[in-house]
Amino acid sequence: MSSNPLIRIAVPNKGSLSEAAAQMLREAGYAQRTDPKELVLLDEANGVEFFYLRPRDIAVYVGEGTLDVGITGRDMLIDSAAHADEVMPLGFGRSRFRFAAPAGSQHTIDDLHEQRLATSYPGLVGGYLAERGVHPRLITLDGAVETAIRLGVADAIADVVETGTTLRQAGLELFGEPILHSEAVLIKRRDTEAPTGLEQLQRRLNGVLVARNYVMMDYDVSDEHVDLACSITPGLESPTVARLAKEGWLAVRAMVPRTEAQQIMDDLWAIGARAILVTDIAACRL
Repeated sequence: MSSNPLIRIAVPNKGSLSEAAAQMLREAGYAQRTDPKELVLLDEANGVEFFYLRPRDIAVYVGEGTLDVGITGRDMLIDSAAHADEVMPLGFGRSRFRFAAPAGSQHTIDDLHEQRLATSYPGLVGGYLAERGVHPRLITLDGAVETAIRLGVADAIADVVETGTTLRQAGLELFGEPILHSEAVLIKRRDTEAPTGLEQLQRRLNGVLVARNYVMMDYDVSDEHVDLACSITPGLESPTVARLAKEGWLAVRAMVPRTEAQQIMDDLWAIGARAILVTDIAACRL
């Protein structure tokens, strides 16, 4: 059992971020609830207490100091105007926020001034436009924003966009630059010292990110081509190189980006490397 003081962590209790956040915490070695009705879970072994809250409320609880840190969306953090800051991005729950208007209307950002603009994120959108001197009449809706124009509630909308298919089906088209690129983030209260346990939490979460984004690659290569091979697989710091029993050959091990692994294997094969193996990384500390 940990003797450290508890760190209180807010986790989304539902929505698109919920299961992904819980899975990341499990991979980081923390206990997670098995019953979706549980609101609080004590992980004594790690000195952590988890609180399962509405994603939109998490930034408020952290900003007020009720809880130490939390996982929420960057969009919800900004929209809340809570006294909290992003600590690190978590690599899941990615989305884009865009403006949309009726197809063919040739809207610009400046056209939104004093127009009716429907959104589920008035704080985020209003702040973005205010910085550009544009002040629309914001209409706050909770879901189904893309129907607001057809129903005569708004002249334009600002909403989360994935492929844009839903907007096109509603007779809308995107305009302007993206308002925000959002994803899940770890947050803490602004202008305060890091709570006990935050550094360890960050190390563990970063270890999960590395394990998800990298693989370990092992291969054999001749003395003649080892320098070229190492330039293809430089690793995070440098590759590990060991001499084989076979004269003139070396064994090399390096971490490589998961998404580039197949191409790297092809490149190594082309220069004469053999016995190329790729294995997953379960966890790491860098």
